[in-house]
Amino acid sequence: MIFTASGGGNLLFNSGFAILTFSTGFAIWVLISMIVFLYIMGKYAVPPILKALNDREVRIKESLESAEKALAKAEAISKDNEKALRDAEMKAQKIRKEALDDAEMLRAEKIEKAKLDAEKILVSARETIEQEKIKALKELRDEVADLAIKSASIILNSELDKNKNKKLVDSFINDLSKKN
Repeated sequence: MIFTASGGGNLLFNSGFAILTFSTGFAIWVLISMIVFLYIMGKYAVPPILKALNDREVRIKESLESAEKALAKAEAISKDNEKALRDAEMKAQKIRKEALDDAEMLRAEKIEKAKLDAEKILVSARETIEQEKIKALKELRDEVADLAIKSASIILNSELDKNKNKKLVDSFINDLSKKN
């Protein structure tokens, strides 16, 4: 909304009407509309509503009577159902006990199977480790043999001086440690 100030200091809407003014014509239309509304409601709406309320009251009374009859039947059926419930509970306990026994037996079988599977896996792992160990030792032996041959050929190619041989071996070992 946009408010504007007039010269007298009153706040006005942009439509030009004062906020706190009373319109007699509008009040008369509201009064006439209200009287017409109340007449139409009293003539056409209230009687069907009252009839519906009376009909509902009758239906509620009938429902209460039939509910009392149904309650009496339900009590009779309830007694019969209590006996059937006791029988069903005994059967359920028997079935539950059998199910627990079956579950325990199945659990024991699963545990035994898991132990056997774990043992097979351990045996397989041990065999694999042993094979890898043998393979690694063979590769290590081959590597040591190659190194020994290289060392021997280097020593033979150089002079047989003890100091030169020691320096040569130390140099070779340092070269190996730098490569690895």
